[in-house]
Amino acid sequence: MLIYGAGGHAKVAASILSACGKRVVGLFDDYWQDVEWTGPCVPVAYDPLLMQNEKLIIAIGNNSVRRQIAGRVAHPFGTAIHPTAIVDRSVRLGQGVVVVHRAVIQVDCWIGNHVIVNTAAVVDHECIVGDFAHVGPGAVLCGGVRVGECTQVGAGSVVLPGVKIGRECMVGAGAVVVSDVSDYAKVAGNPARIID
Repeated sequence: MLIYGAGGHAKVAASILSACGKRVVGLFDDYWQDVEWTGPCVPVAYDPLLMQNEKLIIAIGNNSVRRQIAGRVAHPFGTAIHPTAIVDRSVRLGQGVVVVHRAVIQVDCWIGNHVIVNTAAVVDHECIVGDFAHVGPGAVLCGGVRVGECTQVGAGSVVLPGVKIGRECMVGAGAVVVSDVSDYAKVAGNPARIID
């Protein structure tokens, strides 16, 4: 498997792949000259001709950057799901998804392309998580929640059942979201309110 990115999230992705018995055979980074990587691969600039049939994970935590890179990558995308994660058989996973240690994704969820479901996050039944979204460590999406494209759901936050969060939103760490959130909004607090 190839990894695009060489920061902290890339180290987590490499750890997940290792736990799944998969080898990281190549590492791309736009700033490869400045990268200090302790793994067996030497970081290089992205090359669409290098190992063309090998699957790739974009291991960058920033949603917008991940989306931008996905638009110019020629490799097929893989997924990385840690063995301690629980993903129901009915879940539909997009390409490039990363599900981190001890995360739970329940029945009839739809997880879009290049989504991160981070450490110990819970995505309960029938949730829809849009492309390039990130469900932070320990966050809880209760049943039937909708999360829009490129939205960040902060660490330890809770989204109540049936709430809809728009695209490119930011939900602050520890927030409790009790009502719908419009596109591009930033919310924080308990109950969550618009901030800026």
